[in-house]
Amino acid sequence: MTRQHLIANIVLILAATVLTAFCWPQLPESIAIHWNLAGEPDGWAGRWTLWLTGPGLMALLLAIGAALPYLSPRDFSVASFGATAGHIVTLIVLMAGAVHVLLLAGNFNMDIDIARVVPAGVFLLLILIGNPLGKVRRNFYIGIRTPWTLASERVWYATHRMGARVMVATGMCGLAAVLLRAPAPMLLALIAAAALLPVLYSLMLYKRLERKGQV
Repeated sequence: MTRQHLIANIVLILAATVLTAFCWPQLPESIAIHWNLAGEPDGWAGRWTLWLTGPGLMALLLAIGAALPYLSPRDFSVASFGATAGHIVTLIVLMAGAVHVLLLAGNFNMDIDIARVVPAGVFLLLILIGNPLGKVRRNFYIGIRTPWTLASERVWYATHRMGARVMVATGMCGLAAVLLRAPAPMLLALIAAAALLPVLYSLMLYKRLERKGQV
């Protein structure tokens, strides 16, 4: 992780901490923490959980991201693509912060369509992570980690190039679907396709190379 990424993550965590502290006196003792597909709250908890689901979770994600280079085996080191890894970790921390803001807004009865905003955020994240995905080198923590990509460097790179295109295309189609108010099952199907297609591709490519004796 570069120094710039570390600073950006710390700023995000501090911003979430300040925002939570600012909102704290106006929040009820019991807050909504989950909404169903219709955008209606159906899960509740004490307001103290905001510190865990917001700044706490963001700090945990940053700590895990910072520790990955030290936890990686030598030949599968995250440090070999440190800038890209830092970019991805920062996006994940940012996404956690955005969800925290939505959680706060929902408890202030702001007019936010949670059932649309959350999928839109997921599709945007797919686009932002998909763009640098092809730069991710073989490792045990970040990327499309299947038995077949980990077993073959050739399968790893081919799968990540394909997966990057799938994620970006799915993200763009998903954002369009959200704008067109597509039903929730269709949005979930798009997300599932983005997850499953690269996995199936890695299996098929590995088996094809295995038959040719190239793995």
